[in-house]
Amino acid sequence: MRDIAGTGGQAPGHGTPLQGRVAVVTGAARGVGEALARRLSGAGMKVALLGREAETLRQAAAALPSPSLCVEADVTDRAALDRAARQVAEQLGPASVLVANAGIAVGGPFSRTEAGLWQRVIDVNLVGAANTARAFLPQLTRTRGYFLQIASTAAFGSAPMMSAYCASKAGVESFAQALRGEVEPDGVAVGIAYLHWTGTDMISGIDDHPVLRALRQNQPWFARRVHTPAQVADWLTTGVLHRAHHVYAPPWLRWCQPLRPLFPALVARLARRELRARSGAGLADDVEVLGAGGHADWDAFSAAHPRPGPQR
Repeated sequence: MRDIAGTGGQAPGHGTPLQGRVAVVTGAARGVGEALARRLSGAGMKVALLGREAETLRQAAAALPSPSLCVEADVTDRAALDRAARQVAEQLGPASVLVANAGIAVGGPFSRTEAGLWQRVIDVNLVGAANTARAFLPQLTRTRGYFLQIASTAAFGSAPMMSAYCASKAGVESFAQALRGEVEPDGVAVGIAYLHWTGTDMISGIDDHPVLRALRQNQPWFARRVHTPAQVADWLTTGVLHRAHHVYAPPWLRWCQPLRPLFPALVARLARRELRARSGAGLADDVEVLGAGGHADWDAFSAAHPRPGPQR
């Protein structure tokens, strides 16, 4: 195994070991998930797209050049994922690649974030990743496949106003590391992908928060750059091809690993300065789900689980 820091070239195409194999990508309706599904399909893989937005999934699947399948499924619903796994095996074949990409985020102070919303982020991002792995692990064991967990630099230095997201991304990193030791004797490889600023609708929401915007503006120029989902998908596809233990998107993140103990204090210092300049009333207005994908999940969840009133 090796780490993949990314290159500036194109993603692997036809003729690679990926051709003809089956990939499953969660959170594939938009953003990085949709872009990765396109890259894997372009590499000759049959791709199953899982997500919450049925029509958007169908549109994404229809644009793929190789055989595909779209399945509307909530990653927090184990029964739905079990059905999805059976459907993938029956219609495309057993999965050789599984990418746990589904994720949502909420921005705002912990104390002012509805308890149910905070927990939903944890359930989708962390519990959903474990549910996804549990449902498809028998197929990966059969194919001696590869499981790629999408993490984030949010696991490096937790940012105020993003407590649920940061906790969940630190959690999935630890989950993937633990799972790796369990399944590698069976021939299943496990990778962790660290994503930085990526141009999804979630990021556009983050830039609306002064504290988070300040954190980005105070980073070095190369660290402030926002990469397109297509570029990130190229790096991820290279990682899939090489069954990499770690995938860094962008490449320079590799060199941040030894510096991780310094990041929490640095982030806290920058955030404290911005928080002092903000009023309590203003912070209360900032609590919201970020991005269209997050809103789609939260709206569907709220409709299925009506609450009598605000929960704190």
